[in-house]
Amino acid sequence: MGPPILAIDSRGSRRSPDGYNSKPYDLSLQPSKAFASVTMEEGKPFDFLRIFCEGVIAGGTAGVVVESALYPIDTIKTRLQAARGGGKIIWRGLYSGLAGNLAGVLPASALFVGVYEPMKQKLLKIFPENLNAFAHLTAGAIGGAAASLIRVPTEVVKQRMQTGQFASAPEAVRLIIAKEGFKGLYAGYRSFLLRDLPFDAMQFCIYEQLRIGYKLAAQRDLSDPENAIIGAFAGAITGAITTPLDVIKTRLMV
Repeated sequence: MGPPILAIDSRGSRRSPDGYNSKPYDLSLQPSKAFASVTMEEGKPFDFLRIFCEGVIAGGTAGVVVESALYPIDTIKTRLQAARGGGKIIWRGLYSGLAGNLAGVLPASALFVGVYEPMKQKLLKIFPENLNAFAHLTAGAIGGAAASLIRVPTEVVKQRMQTGQFASAPEAVRLIIAKEGFKGLYAGYRSFLLRDLPFDAMQFCIYEQLRIGYKLAAQRDLSDPENAIIGAFAGAITGAITTPLDVIKTRLMV
C-alpha cells in the first residue's frame, strides 16, 4: 500500500507550493484546520527542517490511520495476487500482521512525506512554472526511494503473514533472516522499485495537477473533502495503471 495523499496547501503567497501563480485571484482565505496542512508564508526563506518535521508528523499519522482502515482490503488483495492456478482464497485473519505492519508503516510514511514536501517545494523554486508537473513527479520518486528502505522489509513481512506463512511479525523477521539472511527482508526489492517508484511519482503528480486545475477553474481554495476526493481519484488512476506490476511484486515477495 502506497503512501497516503495529504492536503498540503499554502495561504497568501504569490507562488504556492503547488507550483502555479495565484495572482489572478486571492487565495488568502481562512487557514485550513486539516492536521496534515503544511503552510508557507510569503517572504520567509525555505525552511527544510521545519517542513520536514511537519511532513514527518503528518505522514506518520496519516499512514497509520489509512493502513488500519484499509488493511483487510489489502490482505484480500495480497491473497488474490499470491494465489496461483486457481488456489483457494482464505477469508479468515484479515487483520493478520497489522500490529507489526504499523511499526513499519509509521516511519515509512513519515519519511516519504518528510522528504517529498520539502523536495517538491525546492524543485518548484528551481524549475519554471510550466514544468511544475516534473517537479511533482521527481519529488514523488525521490520520496518513494527514501521510504523504500523501510517499506520493503515491512511489505515482505506483512505479505508473508497475510498469506499465512508466519504467526507474528517478530517470528517472521527471525525466520526470514535465519533462512534467507538479511537480504531476505529485501526480497523483490527491484520489482518493488519498478512498481512503487512510478506509483508514487505518478500518484502525487496527478494529484497535484488535478488540484491546480481545480483551483484555477473554481478560483478559490479547496476544502478538505475536495482534496480527499481528488486524492482518491489520483490513487484510482495510478492503481489501475500499476496493478500488473503490483502482482509481480507480491509474487516475488511471498
